[in-house]
Amino acid sequence: MLQLELRGDYIELDKLLKALGLVSSGGEARMRISEGEVQVDGQLELRKTAKIRAGQQVAFAGQQVQVLGSSASS
Repeated sequence: MLQLELRGDYIELDKLLKALGLVSSGGEARMRISEGEVQVDGQLELRKTAKIRAGQQVAFAGQQVQVLGSSASS
């Protein structure tokens, strides 16, 4: 399982896929999301800029991503 630590309150779904290197570009991320290839917390997610927050899990291309809160937040 991959992990991503947030720097703020959330990250947009397309940016998350690109940040982890699961896609080669933002355009590819948006296309794959719109084609129904991404799940968030076990549910199909079609919103390209869905706000993904700490504690959520994203599934894409056989990978599971756990989103962690910033260690600097209190």
